[in-house]
This record gives sequence, C-alpha cells and structure tokens, in this order.
Amino acid sequence: MATSLLLFKPSCLLIALITLLLVPLSSQISLYPAQTWSLLRIQHLLNYPPILRPWHSNSTFCNLEPNPHFTIVCYSNSVTQLHITGKPFSPSLPKSFSIDSFVTTLTRFPDLKVLSLTSLGLWGSLPAKIARLSNLEILNVSSNFLYGTVPHEISNLTNLQTLILDHNLFNGPLPNWVNSLQLLAVLSSKNNSLNGTLPNSLSSMISLRIIDLSLNDLSGDVPDLTELTNLEVLDLGNNSFGPQFPKLGVKLVTIVLKNNRFGGSIPSNLESYNFLQRIDVSSNKFVGPFPPSLLSLPSVHYINIAGNRFTGMLFKNTSCNDQLEYIDLSENLLSGMVPSCFDLGSKDKSVFYSQNCLSVMGDPTQHPDPFCQTQALAAGILPEKKRGSKSMEKAIVATCVVVGMVLCALLVGILVLYIFKRKNVRTIVLRPPRRLKENNGSTGNFSQTMTDSRYISPAIKLGALGIPSYRTFSLEEIEAATNNFDTSSFIGECSNGQMYKGSLADGSLVAIRCLKLKKKQASINFRNQIEIISKLRHRHLTSALGHCFEYYLDDSTVSRIFYIFEFVPNGNLRSNISHGVARQRLTWPQRISAAIGVAKGIQFLHGGIIPGLFKNNLKISNVLLDQNFVAKISCYSLPIIEQSMKTETQLEGASNGEKDKADHTDQGEKVDVYDFGVLLLEILCGRPIQSYYEVGIMRNQLQLSLSGDRAARRRFIDPVVNKSCSDESLKTVMEICMRCLSKEPVQRPSVEDVLWNLQFAAQVLARSCEASPLTPSRSSRS
Repeated sequence: MATSLLLFKPSCLLIALITLLLVPLSSQISLYPAQTWSLLRIQHLLNYPPILRPWHSNSTFCNLEPNPHFTIVCYSNSVTQLHITGKPFSPSLPKSFSIDSFVTTLTRFPDLKVLSLTSLGLWGSLPAKIARLSNLEILNVSSNFLYGTVPHEISNLTNLQTLILDHNLFNGPLPNWVNSLQLLAVLSSKNNSLNGTLPNSLSSMISLRIIDLSLNDLSGDVPDLTELTNLEVLDLGNNSFGPQFPKLGVKLVTIVLKNNRFGGSIPSNLESYNFLQRIDVSSNKFVGPFPPSLLSLPSVHYINIAGNRFTGMLFKNTSCNDQLEYIDLSENLLSGMVPSCFDLGSKDKSVFYSQNCLSVMGDPTQHPDPFCQTQALAAGILPEKKRGSKSMEKAIVATCVVVGMVLCALLVGILVLYIFKRKNVRTIVLRPPRRLKENNGSTGNFSQTMTDSRYISPAIKLGALGIPSYRTFSLEEIEAATNNFDTSSFIGECSNGQMYKGSLADGSLVAIRCLKLKKKQASINFRNQIEIISKLRHRHLTSALGHCFEYYLDDSTVSRIFYIFEFVPNGNLRSNISHGVARQRLTWPQRISAAIGVAKGIQFLHGGIIPGLFKNNLKISNVLLDQNFVAKISCYSLPIIEQSMKTETQLEGASNGEKDKADHTDQGEKVDVYDFGVLLLEILCGRPIQSYYEVGIMRNQLQLSLSGDRAARRRFIDPVVNKSCSDESLKTVMEICMRCLSKEPVQRPSVEDVLWNLQFAAQVLARSCEASPLTPSRSSRS
C-alpha cells in the first residue's frame, strides 16, 4: 500500500501541474488594490457611463469578458492594456470633468503598454504628465474634444509605436520633435486643426508605415519621404499642401493627396510603384499628360484624378489591371476614346469620365476636341502630339485666327458703344430740365415716381431681386414638385416640420416645409397667420413664396400646411466655416458680413412684422448662403406654430395674461441673442460646436483670450482667418460674442446693439485694409 501510494503521488502531482498550466493566466491574477481603486476612479471621472456598468468594487477586472466597449489585459498583478470605447458621437463630459485628474489617475498604471480611450467626450488640453506612462507602445485618444497643441513631453515616450489623435481639436503645427519617436509606425491625426508646414524631421522616421494627416489646415511642400522605405499609407487629403508633388518611396500601397494645391505633372517614377493599390489626386492643379500606364499597375484597384487639367490621348486598346474597381477621370482635358478595359457594362466597376473631350456617343458632358486643345494651350501645356505635326500646326493657327477675330469684334463693339454714349451724353446736356407737375393722379407721374428707388416698396424690391409674389399653391403642384414626396426629395427635420426640396413646373427650385396639425389645432383661423407669413420676405431670410392647405375628408378642417420657400443652393454657414479645406472657408470679411446678415434677419423677425417672431431655433446649420454668400436664416419660427401651441395650451386649461406675453417676448429675444452668440462663437473659432457643454468650454477659452494680449486672441480664432483680420475688428466681435453668451438673460445685449457692434467691426476692418468687400450700412444704437 505504501509502495502504491508512493507510485501514485508523482502521477497526481503531474496531473495537478498540467491542470494548473492549462488554467488561463488572467484568472490567476488579482490586481494591486491601488489599481482596482484607480479603475473605479476612472469610472467615476467618466460620469459612470452605461458601457462601464459591469465595473464595481467586487469586480475581478482581469477576468472581465472583453467586449466592444472595454477590454482590460493584465500581467503580474498589473494592467498592461486598457481599451475603453464610448458610443459614436458622444457629447463632451460635464464642466466638472478634469482632464488633469483623469490623466493623473491613468499614471497609476505604470506597466501600461496600450491605452485606447475613444469617443468618451474627454475635453481639455492633453496634460504633459501623460508622458509618465513610459512603457506606452500604443496611444489612441481619437473622437474626443481634446484641444491645444500636442504636449512636447510625448517625445519622451520612446517605446511608442502607434499615436492616434484623430477627430479632436488639436491645433498648432506638427511638432519638430516627432522624430524623437524612432519606433513610431503609425502617425494619425486626421480631422483636427493642425496648421503650418510639416517638419523636415519627418524624413528621418524610417519606422513609419502609416501617415494620416488629412482634414487639417496644413500647407507648404511635403518633406522628402524617399528614405521612409517602410511607408505604406500616405493620406494628406483636404489640406493646402503644394505645389510640388511629394518625393515618395516605391513601396507605397495608398497615396491620397486630394483637395490640396499640388500642381505640375505626375512624376514618371510613379509607373514603377508595383505595390500601389489606391491613388487619389483629385481636386488639385495637376497639368500635363496623364500616364495611361497607371491603369495597368500590377496591384492598382482605385484611381481618382478628377478635377485637374490632365491632357493626353486614350485609346480603345489601352490596357488595365483586371483588379481595377474604381476609375474617375472626370473634369480633365483628356481626348480619344474610352478604353474597352473599363468594361462599362460591369456592375463590379465604377467608372466616371464626364467633362473631357472623349469620343462617347450620346454623352452631352463631353467637350469638342478644340476645347481641350485651347485649354491646354492657355495653361501652357503641350498636347500629347508631336510638335512638328501638321495637325498640331493647323490647330494652333485656327485657334489664333479665332482669338484674333474675337478680339477685333470686341474692339469694334467697344468703339461703337463709346460713340453711342458720347452722343447720348451730349443730348442729355442740351435737353432743358423738366419740372414735376403736381398732378398726383396721372399715370405718367406715378411711373416717374416709381423709378426713384426711394419710393419703391420692399415687395417691389424683392421682386426685382428675383423673388416672385406670394401666392397659394395647389396640392397637385406640391406633389408634382416633390415627386409625390419621394424620399429623394426629403431634406430633413426642421422646427415642428419636415423639409422637402421641390422643382416647380417652371423649373425653379423651392424648399417645402410640411406641418401636420392635430384635430384640436385645426380650428385656428388661418387668415391672419397667412397674412403675416406672406410678409416674411427679407434679404436675410429664406423668403416665403406661398402656402398650400390639405384638409381632413370627414370635416374639411386643415390637416397639413405646406409652406413654400425660396431654395438656397450654396450650403449652410457651418459647411463654409468649420467643415471643408482651409482654402474653401469664408474669409474674415465674409464671416463678418454673414454675421451682420443673420443679425439683420433676426432684427426683422423681431420687429419687422407684427407680432414679432421669437425663439427662432437659430443654429449655424440653419443659416444658408446663396451664390453671392449672402446669409439667409431658414427654419425660423412661424406664427401658425406659435398659435397652434397656444391653442393646445389653452385647451389644456392654461391662460396667459398680458404680463406673461410681454415676458415671453423679452425672453424670446434673449434666447435668440444667446443662440446668435453660439453661432458667432463658431464663426470665430472655426470648429463645429455640437453641445452646450462645448459652448461652456469654448466660452471659457474666449474669456481667457479676451483677458490676454493680442497673441492670446490670435490663438483662439480660426487659423484660416488669422492674418486677414485687424485686431480691433476681432476684439469687437469677440466682446459682443461674450456678451451674447452671458448666463443671465438681462445681461445679454439687444439685437440692435449686436448689429451696431458688428457693423462697427466691419467698418474698422474696411479702414484697416486697402480694399474690402464689405460695405456695412450705418446704424446707431437704439
């Protein structure tokens, strides 16, 4: 028995040892108490988000099942990886949040190698103490609200291999010390507000595999990247780089340079990029021959050269890579024929080639060959033909003859016009002055009076601007205009109604606002309300063109009301300020002009009609710009909406006295002034403001910059307009914005006060420049 027991014990020990080894490592780990407390502290600082609900004081954090929202990896009683991902488009954390306390808590994980904190609403300037996490290899803080410059202390994280700062508010240039991170393989900071030029030190970071700096305000030439032999992805889209095409290594897989200022021709060595799968150089200023050999690169499957001035001849037998899935050659100067390898009938390929000079049967977007030849000559580009060929000589001679004939005709026309003008002037000088008769009833005198702009009514002036008179539309017209309210015509929701885009029978575009009424609201007398709406015609409003009623079948009461407004085609104010590339954003004079326009629109809504309209849901996305960048408020309050709300309230037993009505008017004005302050804040900083938490953050920054010197004010504003605004003009706009954002309504200025200050800022700017597009009207305080 003893012998058998001795024989048994070693086998039991072996089985126990094997079982122990098979148990997952993390199940054997219990965190240091300080780190457990720190994780709970993080949960508290993040305002106890639902995604961290499984975290509590009794949790064995290292054993928690990983999920899409959080993952914790431990080794030897310590956290080595921490991943927390919030819901997309999460708002910023409350004002009580402290980024400094949050990062201090993170430093209690000294063995942390991977830190990923995305879409959590973190806000503030990234503290330098993040560098205390000296073992970090991956740092990802994308999709938050972090601002300011990237702290210099990050250069001490010498083990860092991945740095992702996407979708934040970081500004300033990409720092020169970035080459201190010699192990860095991924550098991504897209969709921030970085500006300036790229540092030359970038050329020595040979470990880099991915560089993504798209959607910033960076400019200048790109440093020489030929030594970065490991670089596979380069995305510099939507900046202001240029004009030189960057020098790159031949192992690149993806090159994205779209929406920049690159010019010249594509370098010839691009034809040897055998690993290249995707190239996008659209919307630049490239000229010269397009190399068809790009279509047959061994790995390529995506090519976009649209919006340039590439020349050259394409042939039916031009060869393509079989893997090519997307080709966009639109808006260039290409001629010849569409290659058969484009396989236009295939569902697996997307091919675009409009606005060239290609021979395509039945394609009205193609220009005639002489157009591309003339454009190429005007740009100093030699078409892809032999210079000595007779056809080329004929084209040049024909072009010269046509241009000469046009110039001669123009000179003759100017001469005839000059002689005619001289003759008319002499006649006018010799003609004796007429005296006005005092017969007010005569047609002649009425016509004479109407030619004087001082007597023209606002309605006639609007007609002169191209806005037709107000009228009633039929339901059949509305249904035809929107293709029976097809989903493709739906624009979006807007203040108790839905918006549709429509095309009337005469081809004019309109915006149609649909309001649904409840049965208890349908008893309203609409005559007075329609009369007020018919007067909503102003230069800085999307003016009302008419209305249409739809009725309930059982009792013929109104079920839906359709309002027809002018359609404004040039996007909204936000898309022209805080979105898009730097060179396409509004200048400082244009921004002041837009702000003045919005203020005038609010002034008209408050006092231009009786009763005034208040609480107009004023948002920067609801301010539209026409083709001349004139600002127009859309989605403003309508009297029928207010009346229906009052009716509903009265039916529920509520009553309002005259004092309540006066209070409502006063509060409504101050609400609009506050909303205008938020709009003005985004005009100043050039960044989208999505929540009132962000308003508080940006307001505090505005206050700090106002209390500082000129340099502090310049750091606050959008870098795009930094050089184009005078300091006095800027300070005036910043001060009135600060007053509009006062927490107490009584401390906010009146609309007239706002307008006066903006016009003063415009006048100061006009005086500080040699020439200005702004000519603000004079106004006095009231």
